[in-house]
Amino acid sequence: MILVKSPREIEVMRLAGAVVGRFFEEVRPLILPGVSTWDLEVFADRFIARNGVQTAFKGYMGYPAHLCTSINEEVVHGIPSRDRVVREGDILSIDFGIVREGFYGDSAMTFPVGAVDGVSSRLLAATERSLAVGISEVRPGNRLGDVSAAVQEAVEAEGFSVVRDFVGHGIGRSLHEDPQIPNFGKRGVGPKLLPGMILAIEPMVNAGGWPVEVLADGWTVVTRDRSRSAHFEHTVAVTEDGHRILSVSL
Repeated sequence: MILVKSPREIEVMRLAGAVVGRFFEEVRPLILPGVSTWDLEVFADRFIARNGVQTAFKGYMGYPAHLCTSINEEVVHGIPSRDRVVREGDILSIDFGIVREGFYGDSAMTFPVGAVDGVSSRLLAATERSLAVGISEVRPGNRLGDVSAAVQEAVEAEGFSVVRDFVGHGIGRSLHEDPQIPNFGKRGVGPKLLPGMILAIEPMVNAGGWPVEVLADGWTVVTRDRSRSAHFEHTVAVTEDGHRILSVSL
């Protein structure tokens, strides 16, 4: 069941999203060669306490951390560790979410660590652009398939592939609500977009093939061919005249 939010609920989610947006502004300068993903987890723990919000991920279905930190061929759900140190030329995806006044905020970004190679640079640009293209299809009367197809078309035009096994989602009082939002599909199909729907749109894009697998830790998803992967996400509200991105700093 797709839950439509009231204007007051959307405002609360906007404030939750603003905290998430501010986190990404503050963490960006810390992503340097030699930093461990655990260092970033410690920063997230302090950020959560300083902002008076709750963690969205730690404890969710047993997940052990505030952040998902995924390096290079890791697609999503990489667990922060003291042993995972980023190096010059790596790419690092960070997924972060919080709860504020009972509502979730959620977003993800992938960062270059120092100077990266040409394929990685194109992968980051293509993935971020595919998110923007998908968001541009969010407006009343469009179908969810219009969003999914737009993401897929943008990615495949650059010679990359979209992950099939993991998708975006509705969001609100729960981290994952209906509808599921694939990053591939056909235009003109799926639920009709209505004002008050809140969507977490999150392209996961691989430099190689789209198949993925889960490592022995039960969480970390990697590309099967070990090509690099990028991940960008925003929480987006359907408005009367289009859309509004909620996961940005005020």
